[in-house]
Amino acid sequence: MKQQSERLGIDPIPKLLADLAIPATVGMLAMALHSVIDAIFIARGVGTIGVAAVAITFPLTMIIIATGGAIGIGGASVISRALGAGSLEKANLALGNIVLMSLAVSAAFLVLGIAFLSPMLSLFGASENLLPLSCEYLAIILYGTLFFIFSFVMNNIVRAEGNARVAMATMIISSFLNIGFTAIYMFGFNLGMSGAAYGTVTAQGVTSLFLYLYFVAGYSTLSMKIKFLRLKPLLIGEILAVGASAFVRQGAASLMLIIANNLLVHYGGDLAIAVLGIIHRVMMFTLMPVLGVVQGLLPVVGYNYGAKLDSRVNESIVLGMKVATLISLTGFLIVIAFPEALMRIFTDDPALIEMGIPALRTLYALSITVGIQMVAGGVFQALGKAREAFIASMARQVLFLIPLLFLLPPFLGLSGVWLAFPLADLLSFALAIWLIMRHREYFIPGNSQLAAVSK
Repeated sequence: MKQQSERLGIDPIPKLLADLAIPATVGMLAMALHSVIDAIFIARGVGTIGVAAVAITFPLTMIIIATGGAIGIGGASVISRALGAGSLEKANLALGNIVLMSLAVSAAFLVLGIAFLSPMLSLFGASENLLPLSCEYLAIILYGTLFFIFSFVMNNIVRAEGNARVAMATMIISSFLNIGFTAIYMFGFNLGMSGAAYGTVTAQGVTSLFLYLYFVAGYSTLSMKIKFLRLKPLLIGEILAVGASAFVRQGAASLMLIIANNLLVHYGGDLAIAVLGIIHRVMMFTLMPVLGVVQGLLPVVGYNYGAKLDSRVNESIVLGMKVATLISLTGFLIVIAFPEALMRIFTDDPALIEMGIPALRTLYALSITVGIQMVAGGVFQALGKAREAFIASMARQVLFLIPLLFLLPPFLGLSGVWLAFPLADLLSFALAIWLIMRHREYFIPGNSQLAAVSK
C-alpha cells in the first residue's frame, strides 16, 4: 500500500492531478446532486415553506461542516507532508488525534444543539411559520453529527494518501443512499420533513461505517490502531493551525447566512429565504467541481513540498489554477444563460421563480473569479502556511461580504442583499491576486526562488 502515497512524487503532474481531481470532482458532484434532489423532494413534498425551513438550518450545518473541514483539511495537510518526508509514525499519530477530535466535537454539537434548538433557529432568522419545520428537521440531523463529521474528515484523509478513488466511491455511495433513503422515508413512509432528515442521517451512518472498515481492514497506508489514539497537543495545534482557514471560511459563511436570512426576512419575507436556499443548491452544483480540483491538488502540493520537489509543486499549482478557472467560467455561463430553467428544476411557484431569476444572475455576476480564490486558499493550506490560508479563506465572507450586507440593503433594499455577493467576489479576488504576487515563487512558472524558500 505504500506506493499509494509515493506515486504523488513520481507520476506526471497532469496525470496525477487528473487521477486525484476527477474522482474528487465526481464525488463532489454526487454530493451536490443529492443536495439538489433533496431540495426537489422537499419542495414537491412539503412546499416552498419546506425549502425555506431547511435553508434556515444551513448556518448550523455549515458550522458542523466547518469543524469537520478544520480537522480533515488540516489533518490531511499534516499527513501529506509527513508522508512526503517519510514519517509514517507522525502520519499515524495525526490520524489518531484526528479521530479523537472528531468524537469530541461531535458530542459537543449534539448536546449544545439540542439544548438550544429553538432559540438558535430564531437567531438564524426563523419566522413563526418556519420555526416548527426547522426544529423538526434539525433535531434529527443533530443526532447524526458524528456521522457527518467522521465521514467528511476521513474522506480528506483518504485523499491525502493519494487514494482518490476510494474517497470518490464513498461520496457517490453516500449521495445515492441519501437520495434513496430520503425518497423512502418521505414518500414511502409519508414522513415529510422528518423523512428528509432521516434519509440524510442514515446515509451518513452507512458511509461512516464503510470508511471505518477501510482503515481497520488494512486497505490504507495509514493505521487506525489504539496505540495511535494518544493526545498530542503539538500535533493537534499543527492540525488546527492549518485547518483554521477552512473553519473560518465555512464558519464565516454560516455567520453570513445568519445575517443574510435576517435581512431577507425583513426585505423579502420567507419567499426570499427560499430563493437563497435554492441558489445555495445551485452554487453547490456549479462550484463543487472547483472544490474537487482543490481537493485533488492538496495532496500533490503537500507531498511534493514535503519531499522538496520544487518544480512539481509549481507545475501542479499552475495547472490547478487553469482548470479551476475554466470550471468557474463554465458555471458562470450556464447560470447567466439559463436562470429560469435552473429555478424550475426546484419549483413551479411563479413568485419564487420571478424573484429568483434576477437574484441568480446577480449572485453569479463575478463567479468566474472564484476558481483563483479557492485554489490560492487551498495551496496555502497544503504548504502549511496557516496565516496566508487564513487570510485567503476569511476574505470573502468576513472582510467583504458581511460588511457589504450591512451597508447596501438600507439603501437598496432586497437588491442590496443580492448585490453584496458579486462585490465581495471582486474584492476577495483582488486580495487573492495580491497574496499570489507576494508568494509568486509558488504560483509563477520558472521562478528560481522556490528552492530557497522550500528549503
